[in-house]
Amino acid sequence: MDSSTKNFICVSNYFKGNDFLINLKKQGNRVYLITSEKLRDKPWAVDYIDEIYFMPGQDVDWDLNGLLAGVASLMRHKKIDSIVALDDFDVEKATFLRENLRIDGMGQTTGRYFRDKLAMRMKAASAGIPIPPFSSLLNDDEINQFADTVSPPWVLKPRSEASASGIMKVHYKEDLWQKIHELGDTNRLKYLVEQFKPGAVYHCDGLNWKGKTLFSITSQYLSTPMEISQGGGIFRSATIPYDCKDDKDIKKINEKILKAFGMQYGANHTEFIKCNDDGKIYFLETASRVGGAHLAEMVEAASGVNLWAEWAKIENGLSKDIEYNLPTIKKEFAGIVLTLSKFEHPDLSNFNDTEVYFRVPLEYHAGLIVKSDNPARIRELLDDYAERLSKDFATVAKQETTKKLH
Repeated sequence: MDSSTKNFICVSNYFKGNDFLINLKKQGNRVYLITSEKLRDKPWAVDYIDEIYFMPGQDVDWDLNGLLAGVASLMRHKKIDSIVALDDFDVEKATFLRENLRIDGMGQTTGRYFRDKLAMRMKAASAGIPIPPFSSLLNDDEINQFADTVSPPWVLKPRSEASASGIMKVHYKEDLWQKIHELGDTNRLKYLVEQFKPGAVYHCDGLNWKGKTLFSITSQYLSTPMEISQGGGIFRSATIPYDCKDDKDIKKINEKILKAFGMQYGANHTEFIKCNDDGKIYFLETASRVGGAHLAEMVEAASGVNLWAEWAKIENGLSKDIEYNLPTIKKEFAGIVLTLSKFEHPDLSNFNDTEVYFRVPLEYHAGLIVKSDNPARIRELLDDYAERLSKDFATVAKQETTKKLH
């Protein structure tokens, strides 16, 4: 067992992961953060970060060769033991660095299973995991065959965008081809088309250690990410009853997905849909990180498990060959309600029920997390809060056209 101090590079082009950085430092490691210049003034946990490096631009604007040169320069004087991606968009950056610098961890091929929706679907299909019918946009004959044999509506999805960003819904073959032509020869390669299956959307958030899922918890989006992305509104999610049929089925498929995709260590977030038409559960997408939109705080409210903190302990244990053990797990219920706010710092003091667990601290956002031992009470509060937030706080931001794709 190697208990010496390890050097970690953490990559995040969004402001998130302070709990991870704090707990990684508390394990006796050196923590180096690479983030975007635009995030310089964010309240990073600077007392727990040894050095912060800033990259020009954000997300796809990062110069990967410049990033590689900078990390290689750092490595001349410090042995880097691990590279961790804290956000969806950082997975590709981290795998690129690991491959070039020969640092252990998820490589570019495995990384694509957690970023590229086409890679996800092809891998899931080969593993016998239920997925909606789909086609790449690489071959015209395959697209025509899809449109002629799979009933609409369909959705065009960017292969590597996060959440529901850039999704376009189409109902006719002519419209499908018009959208494809509008994408152009370069961008069409970065999309796929799949059948839209209406239904309830779930997410399963968990932790893996040595290729095994040690912890997972299932929740349902009460307002789906696609609905929010396409039309605005109030985002809501809530944990579902433990050991119910949907919970068991989703967790079983989730473990199969993570095993097939090669998830060995760390946090993961996987989404599913239970189709209204046939009642089956279909895989939608997965990610090798903690779920966004403050779902981590919701998970902690229900289970007592801080996904960021436990992920840090997993990375520490992996680097030092120390066995990782889960904390005590509770089985309570929690939910989140969140919206864009017309106020920079909304006053939510009137939301004062004893079940309120967390108030979202983001500027121009209004959101709360509630917890209870009664799932019906969670739904009751979320319904009430959604109505009140919609009336007094909510605003809608115009969806930006997806111009740059991975």
